[in-house]
Amino acid sequence: MSKPILKLYRGYANEQELIVFGHVFKPNTANTYEFEKKRFKNARSIIRMFRIKTIPNADVYLEHDGKRIHTKALDDGYFKFCIPLKEQLGYGWTDYYVSTFHDGEEIREKGTYIRPYEGNLGFISDIDDTFLVSHTRNFFKKLYILLWKNINDRKIFEDVVPHYQALSTAGRNNKDEKNAFFYVSSSEWNLYKFIVKFTEKHELPRAVLLLKDIKTSLMDFFVTGRGNHDHKFDKIKHILEFYPHLQYTLLGDDSQHDPFLYEDVCKIFPVTVKAVYIRQTGHSKKEKALKSIKNMEAMGVAVCYFKDSNEALEHSRRIGLIQ
Repeated sequence: MSKPILKLYRGYANEQELIVFGHVFKPNTANTYEFEKKRFKNARSIIRMFRIKTIPNADVYLEHDGKRIHTKALDDGYFKFCIPLKEQLGYGWTDYYVSTFHDGEEIREKGTYIRPYEGNLGFISDIDDTFLVSHTRNFFKKLYILLWKNINDRKIFEDVVPHYQALSTAGRNNKDEKNAFFYVSSSEWNLYKFIVKFTEKHELPRAVLLLKDIKTSLMDFFVTGRGNHDHKFDKIKHILEFYPHLQYTLLGDDSQHDPFLYEDVCKIFPVTVKAVYIRQTGHSKKEKALKSIKNMEAMGVAVCYFKDSNEALEHSRRIGLIQ
């Protein structure tokens, strides 16, 4: 019998706690998604990613501080270790190892986690239609692009990369030390590897990804990225509470709920959010989005509702966020 597949995601740590997580999958071909395939082959690979099967209640072990810590996967194969720290971890990206067993044989994988360098800036960005052109407002166009366009054909908005790179090093004298970056999206964990590869290809800041619950059926595929967005609010709230000393910039777009979501975050964290960036995805600005923006500005948040990323870049310079 084939071995189960252990998939680890980028974790994160502060002075008191380490958090790492992943999934345990039944053996299949979902882990072999090929990013260079064209048209039908790309579509087949994408669909395979949504037909995976997870292993509930699987035993998983984290190697930490000379110990092996045991937990079990949840019903959807997802596992998470929240480990209190006795000794402080180093800064930057660090490897971690998780293992499971099959017929007495160990399956061990390496992941990475970050403890952000000391500083005072943090960045949280949406993905679809914020930096990755996805046409979320048009269901059929979004589906067509997801199925027929491979990673080399997918588009990124112009001037996003210089803006994000400038934010990543803002306030840093040492360019090797980056600010904390998180990508929080309503895309599912199924698309994790694709998103990581896309951000690496375009040299966007290396970030922790926090995505939506995994999907395991073909029917789920047709509603990818849709539905309730409460998970985004919960994850953003968690980040702000996990690193409470940082001043945050939130980046999103007006295709779905980002303006209202970010408005709620600003209301709950009135001294924590420094700036908000909302990309305009249609021909004109949305009235509801403008209302949320006016409200955020009334709370002292610097907001930029922009069509082109060079406007956002200029705004960041103007408010002193970047040099």
